[in-house]
Amino acid sequence: MLKIDELAISKIVDFTKQNIKIENYKLDPEFYYQSLPLCVIDSVYSIGVKYEIVRKTVKNFCEYNNISVFRQNIDSIPEQNSQFSVTDFINTFGKTDFEELANSIFKNRQRTSSKSGILKAEAVVLFLNELSNEGINYFQDLENISTSFETKIKQIRGQKSGISLQYFYMLAGNDRLIKPDRMVVRYIESILKVPISIKDCQNILEQTSLKLEEYGFYISPRKLDNAIWNYQRDIK
Repeated sequence: MLKIDELAISKIVDFTKQNIKIENYKLDPEFYYQSLPLCVIDSVYSIGVKYEIVRKTVKNFCEYNNISVFRQNIDSIPEQNSQFSVTDFINTFGKTDFEELANSIFKNRQRTSSKSGILKAEAVVLFLNELSNEGINYFQDLENISTSFETKIKQIRGQKSGISLQYFYMLAGNDRLIKPDRMVVRYIESILKVPISIKDCQNILEQTSLKLEEYGFYISPRKLDNAIWNYQRDIK
């Protein structure tokens, strides 16, 4: 892991203050999904693709099931009886052929890898099966996840890096995590002018978030990640 000193963090902080509107930053709507399975769909399908495709995939699923994409009140977790639960997904699609799920429900045939990858539709089902095995159906259940859950998810083909898992936790409400992807890497590298690995990103944004607090900017690593992602996306 790259050793990041205080000077490097200060450079990131200064650039961020000058170029990104971080005061009272609001997360994108995807961080306020109505139901937990949508977090899984997003986190699995979002790896290595343009996010507009992911949004369309989630929308396709919701339209097929006639369910809401986003919660109406972003300040609270939706009531359980208003969520499309993990059990609802498994009861509806647990025995559906993965090809049909990809073609007719998600309308997205992407795979977890171009070489020997499985359909992302299959990865979604396997991910949700593990949540079900943990007894996790709703946002309210997430605090009950066992320590072995992460290992089981990483055993799904295409999930070894843990990026989808970390992003799932972010979408589900964990404010301390980030999605360590190429957008964040490019942002940090453009400031520090040195190569950065994906594994370095979590530590760097945590330190940046803490340093920004000293200047009166209270922005969590999750919000900082989202702000950086939007900044990088908008660069011409």
